[in-house]
Amino acid sequence: MRITTLFVVATVIALGGCDVKDQAPATAVSSAIAPILTSPDAVDTASFAKPLIARVTHVALDLDVDFQSKRVGGTATLDIERKPDAKEIILDDDGLEIASITDGAGGALAYKVGAGRPDMGAPLIIALKPDTKRIVVDYRSAPDGGALQWLSPDQTVGKKQPYLFSQGQSIFNRSWIPTQDSPGIRQTWAATIRVPAPLTAVMSAPRAAEPATVNGQRVFRFAMDKPVAPYLIAIAVGDLQFRSLGKNTGVWTEPAMLDAAAAELSDTQKMVDEAERLFGPYRWGRYDLLVLPPSFPYGGMENPTLTFLTPSFIAGDKSLVSLVAHELAHSWSGNLATNATWADGWLNEGMTTYAERRIVEVLYGPKVTAQQISLGLDAMNKAVAENGGPSGPDTRLRPELGTRHPDDVSSEIAYEKGSAMLRLIEQNVGRERFDAWFRHWFEVNAFKPVTTAMFLTDIRQNLINNDKALEAKLRLEDWLYKPGVPANLIPADPTAFADVDKSLATFVAGRAPDAAAWARFNTDERLRFLTHLPRALPADRLAALDHSLALGRSGNMEVRFAWLELAVANRFDPAVPGLEQFLGAIGRGKFVKPLYKALMADPWGRPIAERSYARSHSLYHSSVDRELKTYGLKS
Repeated sequence: MRITTLFVVATVIALGGCDVKDQAPATAVSSAIAPILTSPDAVDTASFAKPLIARVTHVALDLDVDFQSKRVGGTATLDIERKPDAKEIILDDDGLEIASITDGAGGALAYKVGAGRPDMGAPLIIALKPDTKRIVVDYRSAPDGGALQWLSPDQTVGKKQPYLFSQGQSIFNRSWIPTQDSPGIRQTWAATIRVPAPLTAVMSAPRAAEPATVNGQRVFRFAMDKPVAPYLIAIAVGDLQFRSLGKNTGVWTEPAMLDAAAAELSDTQKMVDEAERLFGPYRWGRYDLLVLPPSFPYGGMENPTLTFLTPSFIAGDKSLVSLVAHELAHSWSGNLATNATWADGWLNEGMTTYAERRIVEVLYGPKVTAQQISLGLDAMNKAVAENGGPSGPDTRLRPELGTRHPDDVSSEIAYEKGSAMLRLIEQNVGRERFDAWFRHWFEVNAFKPVTTAMFLTDIRQNLINNDKALEAKLRLEDWLYKPGVPANLIPADPTAFADVDKSLATFVAGRAPDAAAWARFNTDERLRFLTHLPRALPADRLAALDHSLALGRSGNMEVRFAWLELAVANRFDPAVPGLEQFLGAIGRGKFVKPLYKALMADPWGRPIAERSYARSHSLYHSSVDRELKTYGLKS
């Protein structure tokens, strides 16, 4: 998943499959992960499950999508692996309305919902008979299920049909799927989904059959034969069309967005081909992409075979397509080798950010990569400051999650500090040796959960090779387990933004904005200029910027957001109409959360925030809205 954006490209769902050698039988993988789950590092404090006693290996969903009641409902059939003397299995549950639970033969199983924790849901405790190997849960989701967002037609681009999408990461899928919602408990899955005609359903798995129409409903079937973390099960339903982008890539979106999305994503197949050269075989068959309505809360979400993507990446010039390089790279770091718990989230995001920039370097050049590294280090330093400074415990790559919601410790630390550490290792051992190790890591950990301790052991055995001088130079334990950023950080290339910094210095010295230079700048250069301006500027200087550079009218959402942050920080009244329009048109958390937070902290901004939120809160996914409410906003 990418919270921030620096550059982007695309993907598609289809009927494709994979070679037999790439298939990982659930039972084999389940047995292989048992030793990993016994490690104290693999205890998931964000799940109620006890997988060493009994765990889910396969989920089969049979669900109706009901837009009137805003619920999905039907059955989930769970295959389980258990100890012979296991008396119960514990699932994760967040508001599910359960009608019954039976075994595979139809016999009733006793169950109860235990005491929960705020934002975590509750344990669903199911009694097992001595021979129970399969469980059938008849249920429906709550109307406010946290993973699901239901949109009315007027909240879509086409304005004609309703829309549903899910966002499972980190622990939201327990609100619509009764299973063990922990990244270390990998599961194969299948689904039969019924939706009102003429809508189309897509999921993060290949279609298992062509859709059929039965009694006014369209029926879709999907099957994922590779064990995945439960948060990667995803669904979307709406007025959707598909267009191919290459031999195993393509894009789904609403018809009104299809041409623009396909044009922006035309480099997708090149990205897939280059990623395979760098990281090893792509193991998921197709790589497709779904461009969602503006409510989607993140930049992108790496759901297998079908990346979910915000429409805010469409700038008309491919200037934000590194976002897709990021989501594609997750096909190796995150989806193939998955963090065992959310405390190890850097193994997803840090590795992926490093891999993203390797793809960008090949396709768009080393200068673009150097600029994105520089912006990334700026984001890392900002995250350090916001998380208690250099001694803040949440600036560790592996923070202590405890009983906190995983999203409460999610920041650019995992992305940028993790990437910086890998870049440090690469520079010290050489790219050829590092690349060989990187490919090895994904091969030996394919379809398995991984921990920080496993990473450290593996890299010492297979890359450092008992070189004590190298070990001392890298200081890996400091990077992984200590707060702040170690002094051996490789700094940004000071020449990466040389032209921008000259223009910036000229403006700060009192000259008018250089519109000609601005026209030459790429998106990353424009972001450098805006984010390095003094945070306090008088109204006449802000007006000059907006007039000369057309910041408030920019079609690039990253640039417009950077301008609005500056405008809010300076209480710039002329920007307020554009600010309110922006907050009412997009639900991406990276944009709306900082703006609302700044507005609510200032008496000038609080009324703006409250009236914007009153008009637009239905646009925001629950994963965004839960944080907005912590700022004092009320729906």
